[in-house]
Amino acid sequence: MKYALIIPDGCADEAQPSLSGQTPLQAATTPNMDAIAATGIVGQSDNVPPSLPSGSDVATMNLFGYDALKYHTGRAPLEAAAQGIVLGPHDWAVRCNLVTIQDGNMVSFTAEQIPNALGAHLIGLMQNACGDDQWEFHTGVSYRNLLIYRGHGEAPPFDASTATYPPHDLTDGPVAGHLPSGTGAETLQQFMRQSEQLFADDEQNRARAAAGQLPASSVWLWGQGSRPQLEPFQERYGKSAAVITAVDLLRGIGRLLDWRIVDVPGATGYLDTDYAAKGRAAIETLEEVDFVVVHVEASDEASHEGDVAAKIEALEQIDRHIVGPVHEYLKSTGDYRILVSPDHPTFLRTKTHAHGFVPFTIAGTNVAQGEAQTYDEVTAAASGRQYAAGWNLMADFLEGTF
Repeated sequence: MKYALIIPDGCADEAQPSLSGQTPLQAATTPNMDAIAATGIVGQSDNVPPSLPSGSDVATMNLFGYDALKYHTGRAPLEAAAQGIVLGPHDWAVRCNLVTIQDGNMVSFTAEQIPNALGAHLIGLMQNACGDDQWEFHTGVSYRNLLIYRGHGEAPPFDASTATYPPHDLTDGPVAGHLPSGTGAETLQQFMRQSEQLFADDEQNRARAAAGQLPASSVWLWGQGSRPQLEPFQERYGKSAAVITAVDLLRGIGRLLDWRIVDVPGATGYLDTDYAAKGRAAIETLEEVDFVVVHVEASDEASHEGDVAAKIEALEQIDRHIVGPVHEYLKSTGDYRILVSPDHPTFLRTKTHAHGFVPFTIAGTNVAQGEAQTYDEVTAAASGRQYAAGWNLMADFLEGTF
């Protein structure tokens, strides 16, 4: 049996006045997702418990079949795993965004998708100015970087009271009242203040501003946590697996689950990603493993930018170049199942992630045909099929009878 999970990140949304009351999923032309719904089932799952933040770290962990209330420790340690950074028992990881704050407002949580070379340069400045044998600044991709605390046998400076805020939740809004708080917060705030002067004085960053692009004004520290203890996927579910993604936290979860990490040239984690290359890579990978996950960040990025047209375009590209070809391949292999589901909702109205149910659709072997003809939030809600604890869906997808 072959299995595929395709994740159009953050695609679940609200009815849009600009779309005559339709959601982007309803408005998009997605014949391949609709075909899965028409030949299989639709339903809803809630992948983000109310007590946890509505991010992809929590939501994908549940979607992959692991109860985030039990296993989730924070977002940054997952990204550390993706980079091959090993955390000891007293070590912590902290996400380190390069952001643009102007007049006290979060203008861009990505510093306008800052180029890799400039991002690496600025993180190097932080390491030179602030790094030591306990604090390490690690370059990632573009605005996504990490700060690592090495405990060296000592108790960490953070605990459960340490509170930080995702910068994408502050888009276009004030940062006042959202700085780190609780245990260890003053150290994080100090790093953030130091970065302001370093970046303001840097010639390369100033040249970016002079060229009419947003410079990085500071680092933003958030998503802290220690290493999670996840049971390997093959031990838990008996399936070999691989993940295709351009996002570090998904790679990190994959590494912690002992999945194969498939790198795809042209996969960017943004709206310009090579959708067709991801579809081809999924088919090639399915020849070697039981289960492949294809994650696409573009639909989520469109919501963060409040761009309804870009979100629809991303969904149509995912449908045409990933869902369609992968489903056709699976049908040629014999027994199979395919699942399409976002991790969490991301609303165009608020430009941020949200809690709540997301729609899923499943087709394949031993999946009885339901009544739905389309895949969207409305048909999923009308199905009456719900997983209030979303992590239970994976076991049913792999082994259940629908």
